Amino acid sequence: MITGRCECGQVKYQADCELVDFCHCHCSICRRLHGAAFVSWGGIARDSFTWLSGAQDIKAYPFSENADSLFCDNCGSRLLVDFKPEAHMLYLALGTVDGDVNCPDGFHQFVGSKAPWFEIYDDLPQYDGWPDEA
Repeated sequence: MITGRCECGQVKYQADCELVDFCHCHCSICRRLHGAAFVSWGGIARDSFTWLSGAQDIKAYPFSENADSLFCDNCGSRLLVDFKPEAHMLYLALGTVDGDVNCPDGFHQFVGSKAPWFEIYDDLPQYDGWPDEA
């Protein structure tokens, strides 16, 4: 089981599953939305996800025609992405997860648009776009 919350604690969630996907996204959208060099995402089965509190405080920002970023209306914490082409999945912003989580083998995506001042030093596979387009 995975639990997590926003910074102010108003919104809490639970996923009764393990991560099935794990990546570090370096696209310019993720960098701007999170104010960071990249964001780490964990894919979960949508039907395992539950809002424990604060569901009424969730706002959605449609950053593309295919995806919404869901965030706490009070503190602004980005909690997950609903990537519509994968209707059976949700992608948790792993910085919001409580404690440790078992991550499957990961990768870096959209490294072609990564922040020029950030260097990747691990040995994970790197893709300029989506991994399945490589």
